[in-house]
Amino acid sequence: MSTLAAPEWLTTTEAARYLKIEPRTLTLWARQGKVKGHVLSGACRFTWRFRRSELDATMHLPSVALTNGRIL
Repeated sequence: MSTLAAPEWLTTTEAARYLKIEPRTLTLWARQGKVKGHVLSGACRFTWRFRRSELDATMHLPSVALTNGRIL
């Protein structure tokens, strides 16, 4: 029995739907470096692709917040 895995690479629309945010917000976060995005070369526009695993890693907060090596 085989199971179909979700695709690793997502378009901006798919990734935004996955995160339950607007595509415009996701593109802004990618440009600001808040979310890891990969730009495909294009003539006039940037085309973004996102990896599901990187989106998951970005959205998980650390269990302990450290500031200057000290636990808050």
